Amino acid sequence: MTEHTDAPIPAPGRPAAERPEPATPAPDALAAAGAPGAAVTPTDTATPAPTVPARRTRPATPGAPAARLASARRTGPLVTLLLGGLTATPPLAMDMYLPSLPEVTRTLHASTSTAQLTLTACLGGMAFGQLVVGPMSDRWGRRRPLLTGLAVYILATALCVLAPNVETLVAFRLVQGLAGAAGIVIARAVVRDLYDGESMARFFSTLMLISGVAPIVAPLIGGQILRVTDWRGVFVVLTVVGTLLAAVVWLRLPETLPPAERHGGGTGAALRAMRTLLADAPFTGYTLAGGFAFASLFAYVAASPFVIQEIYGASPQTFSLLFGLNSVGLVIAGQVNGKVLVGRVRLETVFAAGITVTVLAATALLLMSTGVFGAVGLVPVAAALFVLMASMGFSLPNAQTLALLRVRHAAGSASALLGTSSFLIGAVAASLVGIAGERTAVPMAVVQLVGALVAAGCFVGMCRPWNTRAKPEGDDR
Repeated sequence: MTEHTDAPIPAPGRPAAERPEPATPAPDALAAAGAPGAAVTPTDTATPAPTVPARRTRPATPGAPAARLASARRTGPLVTLLLGGLTATPPLAMDMYLPSLPEVTRTLHASTSTAQLTLTACLGGMAFGQLVVGPMSDRWGRRRPLLTGLAVYILATALCVLAPNVETLVAFRLVQGLAGAAGIVIARAVVRDLYDGESMARFFSTLMLISGVAPIVAPLIGGQILRVTDWRGVFVVLTVVGTLLAAVVWLRLPETLPPAERHGGGTGAALRAMRTLLADAPFTGYTLAGGFAFASLFAYVAASPFVIQEIYGASPQTFSLLFGLNSVGLVIAGQVNGKVLVGRVRLETVFAAGITVTVLAATALLLMSTGVFGAVGLVPVAAALFVLMASMGFSLPNAQTLALLRVRHAAGSASALLGTSSFLIGAVAASLVGIAGERTAVPMAVVQLVGALVAAGCFVGMCRPWNTRAKPEGDDR
């Protein structure tokens, strides 16, 4: 087999003679859980992966890795559903609220750009919150930070119901985002704890199927809530959903990071780990490429309520149906990626195809919104938005997989960097689309196109997907 010179490097810090030899998991456990070694890593760039700070020196319990993988196999379907629920936190917090955004503007006497700050604040909170929660989960395990974050998320969501003005709502949404970040970042870290290579890519696509139900159902629920109550009722429902999710996590989600594999050293060690990860050009390239692709998606999320309802005159219910249809496209593309393409086509190739389609769809939207094709109705615009959303099913999961394949340790810190970059860039994109008011779709299309082009530039310039190692022995792709 060709030597894997660019494989992730184990964390240093202990002499070889002092490192306990972990028990080797049974092959069936490896295959079932998708643990390291269960599948051939589809590809890496030639640059060596980063070395992260040392683990604690506490000796591992003999047989612990095998026991952990066996437990993951037994609880696999339930863990999958829970992780899908945790990754659904952003679409639940955003998409159920979207149909009521114009009503928030009217009832709280706010401008369009100010009302969109309720989206930006939540996105920004989710971005910065991941920087805190990710390293915490590397130090104290996954469960404690997750449960704490969910508790604060529930409280902040309940307080949104009572917000007397838009400024207070923005503040509560910021706290909601900061706390909701726990579910996002820890879900990815748990996936990295249990999966590797092609198995990880498939699992991320499975999560996209589960979490993709949220964007389909959430705006539909939000639109129906507005039939019987106002936007405050949306946050009541979100509070109930968050409470139920926290209860299931408390009862059923196991700890996936044993004490022997946790990091010590506090904030300084976390910052050093992040600096080491960012020094790896391919990791940073995949992180930025995924983040700017995410910007194209969130430009749509922030602007589509006004574009569809105010410019094209659709009702909140029609908007919800169109939003759900676009989410179906995202889910279908994600499943084609995970079930058909992974293992047959290089992840870099699929990502490149996805981002290319995003560029083409955003270009079509820009041409339509500037009047190049004359006056166009809702159907052509909705079709272009459907294609753009579907393309994300090929780019986003593969960007995350390719980045996480660069590191075996400090998965929480790596996940935090992935999430923070995506949500920060998405928050900026969400604020930019409101600059020209609610009477034109040009800002949305421009932000989408720029985001896709920058993502492509980061992918080509930093990841250099053509500069790959020789295929491992037995890889016939």
